[in-house]
Amino acid sequence: MRVLVMRFWPKLAVAMLAAALCPPSMALAQSPPALPEAPIPYEALANPGAQRQNARPAPRPRRTAPAAASTAATPGVDPTALIGAGVTPIDPARLEAYLDGVIGSAMARDRIAGVTVSVVQNDQVIFKKGYGHASFSPRRAVDPDQTLFRIGSISKTFTWILLMNEIQAGRIRIDAPINLYLPEALQIRDQGFTQPIQVVHLLDHTPGFEDRILGQLMERDFDRERPMVQYLRQERPRRVREPGQFPTYSNYGVGLAGQALVYVSGRPFEDLVEQQITGPLGMARTTFREPHPPREGIPAAMAPSLARNLSEGFRWSPTGGFQTRPFEYLGHIAPAGAASSTAADMARYMIVLLNDGVYGTVAPEAAGTPGAAAPGSPLAIFSPTTARAFRTPLEPNADGINDWPHGFIAYPLPGGRKGYGHAGGTLSFSSNMVVAPDLDLGVFVSVNTENGAALALRLPAEVVAQFYGSAAAPPQDGSPDLRNLARLYQGHYLGTRRAYVGLERFVGFFLSGVSVEVTKDGRLMTRSLNGTQTWVPEGDPKAGRFVSTTGLERMVFDMAGGKASAFQGTYNDARFQRVGLWSQPPVLAWLAGFAALAAIATLIGLALRNRRDLRQTQIQSQASLVQTIQGVLWLLALGLFVSWGMGASDTAQVVFAWPGVRLILASACALVASVLNLLTLAALWKIWQGGRRLDSWPVTRKLAFTATTLIYGGFALVLFHWGALTPWSS
Repeated sequence: MRVLVMRFWPKLAVAMLAAALCPPSMALAQSPPALPEAPIPYEALANPGAQRQNARPAPRPRRTAPAAASTAATPGVDPTALIGAGVTPIDPARLEAYLDGVIGSAMARDRIAGVTVSVVQNDQVIFKKGYGHASFSPRRAVDPDQTLFRIGSISKTFTWILLMNEIQAGRIRIDAPINLYLPEALQIRDQGFTQPIQVVHLLDHTPGFEDRILGQLMERDFDRERPMVQYLRQERPRRVREPGQFPTYSNYGVGLAGQALVYVSGRPFEDLVEQQITGPLGMARTTFREPHPPREGIPAAMAPSLARNLSEGFRWSPTGGFQTRPFEYLGHIAPAGAASSTAADMARYMIVLLNDGVYGTVAPEAAGTPGAAAPGSPLAIFSPTTARAFRTPLEPNADGINDWPHGFIAYPLPGGRKGYGHAGGTLSFSSNMVVAPDLDLGVFVSVNTENGAALALRLPAEVVAQFYGSAAAPPQDGSPDLRNLARLYQGHYLGTRRAYVGLERFVGFFLSGVSVEVTKDGRLMTRSLNGTQTWVPEGDPKAGRFVSTTGLERMVFDMAGGKASAFQGTYNDARFQRVGLWSQPPVLAWLAGFAALAAIATLIGLALRNRRDLRQTQIQSQASLVQTIQGVLWLLALGLFVSWGMGASDTAQVVFAWPGVRLILASACALVASVLNLLTLAALWKIWQGGRRLDSWPVTRKLAFTATTLIYGGFALVLFHWGALTPWSS
């Protein structure tokens, strides 16, 4: 069964986890934002940044104002001008030649239909270009200025800007319970936990929620779309730990943050983005709105001119080539992932992030807005304090591990540098945006095909490595000492970013599991449905810190009781906790195999028994019938589970049609068989007591019955632990 799902689940794992793993303090680490002495009227935000102009220091000097971009490399950029000490800007012509090669090779190798890219440096767009196609019917090429790609969780950075502006204005407190800023219907219940979820917990993904995705995070049928308030009320995840313990990525938590903004301002989330960010920046082709007919309670649709330029999403099939995917509706949780944008607009956005919230100057037509700065003044989208927050962890983490600086992701970059930004993924689109302040460099990339996640995730670091070099090659040599410490680390680990009940728990056990081994040459090896990776110790092998042999990734183990209890990876969107035997896929696979053999043997025995073998007591006769029914049900259940896995090659079908008839029937058959096993267990002592020797089963059949009952019982217990016996819970 594990082998069959291996064909499918790596792709789904990338899509889910892209959407694309220490308790935090209640304020900013080292430099908390200074709150104003009195609340600022909300109307003052009509022109973003206007209320902060007088207090704002002069922006750091730039060579030129932001320049318009060409289709590819921007001409006229002086590659000899220095950004800072020892940093020479990238030559746009060299950059274009390099990216043409890297992206072209990836598109051919990974079967990617279309890619859009922009690169900024020193307040200029030095490169923007579209590759491939946004549509095949009609045929439409990717245009970096016109074609909108879904940017997934990069949307969250817009939400964090809006939230930090409210914190700066004093209307939301970072250390206050989020319930203070939610309508009563959405307020988070205790659910047995003592600590309330605070605003800060949403910023660093530590609210303690389970993570549910299947069947509700994305919709392909607009008729199923719901207002955000209704979605957040109906799809509440369970609280599974106290808030503040450790990060576990939460789309739902970001949805709550967005709804808090709506509740405090009294304005729709889409309006807030347009009024405070995309409008002032002139990002006319960036929107959180989606293409759909008008409907009461649902935000207005995106403009037809934008809808016509949306890229379609694709999956590659060896038999059918590029297949168009349905549009993925995310408006019900828009703050977490509904944005669409162009490479050109994202270039403007990266310039703002690099320039501490400033882009260009206030236009004359905006000067009449209440509270606006004078024409020609710097246009501030957020304050310097907020800019520092987006580069400052709420709780410092181990070196090389993302510490969620107020919602952004901290990326390790070649040469010991650090980048900030966010990755994003839907089922079809994968995107990444990384800015490196010490290089004054920003890279945005988005692909429109399921197979393109690897390109999106690695491209920013590859650009830095190509033009600014790497401090050192990835380590390769294993450690002899690690071989002697294998017992400390070897085992199976289960990620916390998953559902904790029902059939989605069952799927989560496969998706989030990681097996850790120590090789003979002294390397740590991790195996998961995403592939195999090797690591070497960074320092003392007993310290539990490892670095990848192929790149910049790190993993850090928590040590408890003389062995590793958990580990976290570079992106720190989940913690992987060491689990026991019954949570390991090989154990489930072996028990499934034994159950199948026992069921087949039961049915064969029924057909081959002669008349003498049919001598039995009444209780034995009834128990035999029950066990025969069990055998049929177990075979049906296993067959349906396997059939569901084999038919799940299209991840979108799994997500949109979750859980599906086959999976529900498989779970139902397994549940009935498990209940019947309670009857055979209860009958065991009567089976062995029997009657007269000539009217009872022989010892061999009693042993076979007992063994079959125990096998079924063990299999049922493991399935119950995995959540597979709950057909009603989807």
